[in-house]
Amino acid sequence: SEVPAGTCREFYARASLGNLDLLPRGSSRRTGLLRGARSCLGVRSSRLDPQQLGSLGALVCDMEPETIPASDPGILENLKLCPALTGAQRDALNALLLMGGTEYGDPSNWDLRTLQNLGPLVLELNRTTLSLVAEAARKDFIRSIAAAYRNQGHSQREKSLILLQAFAAASASSSSHARLKRSTDGCLSKPITASTIADSILFLDYNLTQFDLCLSNDVFIKNLEALLAQPFTSEYLQVMKKKVDQLFPEGIPEEQLKRLGELSRLYTEAEISQWAVTSNSTLSALLNSSGGKWEDSQVQQLLSRYLSLGGTLTGPLLQQIGGKRLCNLQEEQIPAEAIRTAGQLDISPCSQTKKEQLYRKAQVAFAGLANTPRVYYCRIQPYLGGAPAKDLKDLANAGEAIDMDIPTFLSLNPEELQKLSVMDVKNLLGKNLLGLKEAENEPLVMGWVQRQFQRELDCVLGIGLEGGMEEPTGTTSPAHPTTPASVTPTATVPVPTTLPTVPTPVAITSHPTTQSSAVPHKTPTPSALSPT
Repeated sequence: SEVPAGTCREFYARASLGNLDLLPRGSSRRTGLLRGARSCLGVRSSRLDPQQLGSLGALVCDMEPETIPASDPGILENLKLCPALTGAQRDALNALLLMGGTEYGDPSNWDLRTLQNLGPLVLELNRTTLSLVAEAARKDFIRSIAAAYRNQGHSQREKSLILLQAFAAASASSSSHARLKRSTDGCLSKPITASTIADSILFLDYNLTQFDLCLSNDVFIKNLEALLAQPFTSEYLQVMKKKVDQLFPEGIPEEQLKRLGELSRLYTEAEISQWAVTSNSTLSALLNSSGGKWEDSQVQQLLSRYLSLGGTLTGPLLQQIGGKRLCNLQEEQIPAEAIRTAGQLDISPCSQTKKEQLYRKAQVAFAGLANTPRVYYCRIQPYLGGAPAKDLKDLANAGEAIDMDIPTFLSLNPEELQKLSVMDVKNLLGKNLLGLKEAENEPLVMGWVQRQFQRELDCVLGIGLEGGMEEPTGTTSPAHPTTPASVTPTATVPVPTTLPTVPTPVAITSHPTTQSSAVPHKTPTPSALSPT
């Protein structure tokens, strides 16, 4: 509603280049964006002309299916920007392509280059469209996908498999393929050897039955890595799993477990509970992401088996486990030494209780850095979401600026953050203090601001935060030495002229000494820098 009419075309052209999925599909903000673009560009019907398409970009992805055949054929370039099409949009796309009026021509005339030029739209082709493509072109395309498969990451491999399955289904009516499929008497094709594996795309050249019959167990196990570098559907992988079980009826040797790759993901929790996972190298090989995704229950069983056989988790293993699976580990299963060597771990998915457990482990792990607060902070920073207010105060007053970044500040335990004073926060953030103003609408910051006196926010921080409490009539906020944020972004940490000695505890009297708040005070060596 705030976009001026004179610049709306530029605005929507730029907006259409962004990641629209940051706004949920169907949300009022996303539909409002499309509605504003239609109005600005003068879209009055389902037909979009080339100029409108050029300005709409990925916004076309949210339009009605009938827009696809009604618009200029250039709409195909817009559709390439869509992460996925709805079923109705997919049908409309295929109907448009079948008419042959686009730059790609009639599907019966497509070749390898045409299929490649379709880009992501090739994922949206249905069986009817694919069946019209010449078999030679389909095979050339499958071979090009398979050739790239070896060097792809897991997510890209999943897309490649979808393509291969679709193209293989379109070729299923091939007479030679059908004849092989009907026979189960033996290998009717060329027996699979090491050279066959190197030179062929087995998924394309052998149907499921012939793959099983033509691949001997001996050739299979000797060439396992080369086989797993080829694209296969889950049905083919199940055939290979069966061969593993036939070869090792008494249990898979540990050296063979390391070689399983994506086959390992086919095993049940009960089967995993029998594995001989005794070394961290075996566990690391099994957890390698190149083998695909594990189910949480499978990983839990795998870790339980490893630990029950005397294994110990290391830092690199914690990195591989990562995320919410790390949160599922018991406190006693995570050695402090593993935390020390793990590098940056993401504990944001963990419960508050688990964050506190991991923080205590990190305290022990990095205790040797207690005399260098800034270095200590850098190492313990990922775990500060579990830190109590006392330790955060000690960090704030350690005598050396740590310059906590805003994302870390926002990850602190909300209950503990509310216990921090204005000066504590200033000292924690240091040169990043101005970032607090940018985060003022975050619930965590708003809650903290509402518990502080507004005069103190103004005098100590001086960055324009509003929403603090008004002071009761007749009271005066204590003065604090401040450096206005507008003058320098670096917060100063009060340091005394002489270091105070640690006081000996005494009984509380009825006349406690009151220290002047105007005198800068330095906390003794912070307990947060030593394990409790």
